[in-house]
Amino acid sequence: MEKDEILVIYGEDPAEMAYKLAGEASLAELIGDRNKRIGLKPNLVVARPASDGATTHPEIARGIIRYLHEQGFRTPAILEGSWVGARTAEAFPRCGYTRLAGDTGAELINTQTDKAQFYDCRGMKIEICDSAMAIDFMINLPVLKGHCQTRLTCTLKNNKGIIPDREKRRFHSLGLHKPIAHLNTRVRNDFIVVDGICGDPDFEEGGNPVYAGRVFAARDPVLCDAWAAVQMGYDPAGISYIGLAEKLGVGLGDPHKAVVRELSPPHTPYQGSKSGFQRPRPGRLVQQLSPLIREDGACSACYAALIFALARMNRNETGRLKEPLCIGQGFRGKGGSAGIGRCTAGFTASVKGCPPSGADILDFLRDVTLRKGK
Repeated sequence: MEKDEILVIYGEDPAEMAYKLAGEASLAELIGDRNKRIGLKPNLVVARPASDGATTHPEIARGIIRYLHEQGFRTPAILEGSWVGARTAEAFPRCGYTRLAGDTGAELINTQTDKAQFYDCRGMKIEICDSAMAIDFMINLPVLKGHCQTRLTCTLKNNKGIIPDREKRRFHSLGLHKPIAHLNTRVRNDFIVVDGICGDPDFEEGGNPVYAGRVFAARDPVLCDAWAAVQMGYDPAGISYIGLAEKLGVGLGDPHKAVVRELSPPHTPYQGSKSGFQRPRPGRLVQQLSPLIREDGACSACYAALIFALARMNRNETGRLKEPLCIGQGFRGKGGSAGIGRCTAGFTASVKGCPPSGADILDFLRDVTLRKGK
């Protein structure tokens, strides 16, 4: 896998999806030495199940561990420190990682109880946990979701989980963006598998999941976050830590430079999964925005992108929509006024893509549909 690539897979089995991503990326070749100490860094910000939209599905870690075992690597360690005020010791069992460790032999490391040292992170002294600095190859497993302060949390921000709580407090006093960027000049982001299954679009603590059924892999943490921001309807330039990290040499911040490869079609029908995975129930946001949508056979990723875009609009904007937005395979070959995605190509106005990004849909809604409502 090249540094500028992003591998995307859609489906209903997170473990199998992660396993396939690792294989397609030739993860074994990226790691090399079978004796390296490998770390997995999920997002377990709070003690809530992944179906709530805040934490990393343990099935994704399970799929990666399966791949590593088959390739002859040592069982990785799983490192995490929940946010200040929450206890990682509660998150591990509640989020399914205690069971995962028992099944696979993975070591669970609670960085809230770990020792830490100060490191020079390109001109900023930052305290980083010893366990994280002892890792030879780090696999970052963030959740693609919103954040009440930084708008987006994905790869770069997920590394706040490997600094002590006192340092997390200092990060907030500094405004988050600058220290997050500097932290990533020193910590490892050797391989990234993003949980885009059902992240909460607005709040890092979850509670309002939007199902997209997508997992994607990358090697460049900045490019990964820039591309992820676009999927959620954001301009990466408006998320300061992405641009700051690029200036510090962490990676590329232009999402247009990403070479995206899809390993499966986004319209994979729901058939359940061997692991027993169940889709989360629609969250409050989906229920609130559904009256603005006319759906017929829509794919999860496309529908989620529309929800992300509508969520970025204010009430005045959504109130000016004259009729529901059409989305789904049931509109192929049909006509209408405003449609979302390739399936509505015959409409008078339609946003391209399969699936289109949240940012493209947002631009479409503001530049085409709303203009007609003036």
